[in-house]
Amino acid sequence: MTTKWLVTGAGGMLGRDVLTELAADPDAEVTARTRSGLDITDPEAVRAAVAGHHVVVNCAAWTDVDRAEQEEEAATAVNGAAVRHLASACADAGAVLLHVSTDYVFSGDARYPYTEDARTGPLNAYGRGKLVGERAVAKLLPRTGYTVRTAWLYGTHGRNFVATMLELAGRRETLDVVADQYGQPTWSGALARQLGELGRAALAGRAPAGVYHGTAAGRTTWFGLARETYRLSGLDPERIRPVGSEAFPQPAVRPAFGVLGHGAWPRAGVPCQPRWQEQLSEALDTSRFAELAAAARIPG
Repeated sequence: MTTKWLVTGAGGMLGRDVLTELAADPDAEVTARTRSGLDITDPEAVRAAVAGHHVVVNCAAWTDVDRAEQEEEAATAVNGAAVRHLASACADAGAVLLHVSTDYVFSGDARYPYTEDARTGPLNAYGRGKLVGERAVAKLLPRTGYTVRTAWLYGTHGRNFVATMLELAGRRETLDVVADQYGQPTWSGALARQLGELGRAALAGRAPAGVYHGTAAGRTTWFGLARETYRLSGLDPERIRPVGSEAFPQPAVRPAFGVLGHGAWPRAGVPCQPRWQEQLSEALDTSRFAELAAAARIPG
């Protein structure tokens, strides 16, 4: 049976990987909508786009965390109100919604991984807007809505921390990197695979609706991620030096602890993601990262 999927935000880092994942599924018929092709803040456009689809994967988002502090209304329009439009359209169409959210809905003061039902408490405008979207999914799609929180996402497409570290390796002898924020570096390719499996499990009636945490296993700091990136790329990890968050003041406060638990996946029959080191190793073998690493190893 052919399953019709709609991917919003299809031109972004995660969206492009979701399209690659679904292209390998012979039963999937995919509609890709980039930001220019679908304004998700327009409820009528969203309703028309969703009609006729079985699964909607929402990868569209306002991702500029710091600019959200100055433009919270605009950020929440994309991360909150627009998600409500998607959830409403999915309810009318009888479609499953997979909505991608963030660890920033938490305050970051925990000592143990946040469970899927842990109390939320965002510290910044970006997190507040994403929480509005989560609540819309839960309210409007109690049986067919899935919120997948992710964190520290990097990938082959677009700007991200891993690519930046490799780019800077060719220009700076040493780099200062924050060592007091903890999280789970997650490769967008691994998350895309998990989203595809969750969508198929949802259609088969195996996956309970609700919140899932789509992050890598294990934990580290930005400092730890940078050092491992260099080590795996054949660069000297000692070039990375640890500093505190105060060394890089930013408009938006970041949670100090964004480690998420993965208790929901076994109930859906979907595997948890591999450890972050394993994901990073696989990601660094892709052409873009391999090329960046090779360029960084060239003297001068």
